[in-house]
Amino acid sequence: MRHYEAERALRHWVIARRIMMGTHCEAGSRTFTLLASVIETCRKRDHVPWPYLAGVIAERRAGREAAPLPAPMQGLL
Repeated sequence: MRHYEAERALRHWVIARRIMMGTHCEAGSRTFTLLASVIETCRKRDHVPWPYLAGVIAERRAGREAAPLPAPMQGLL
């Protein structure tokens, strides 16, 4: 990924954080950046992030280990 591509991928997250007027605490900042990272990674790997996140939340609430991020689709990397 080139520098400008990385900046472009983050732009809407920066705007969202500004609209929300920040995260107001360190834990909120960590959660926001973690979710942004997972969502962007899923998108880059051509996967829909929402089913993956729902599965992770369900597994962790049940006390089980969460699945790793989906692997890149063949031919994308």
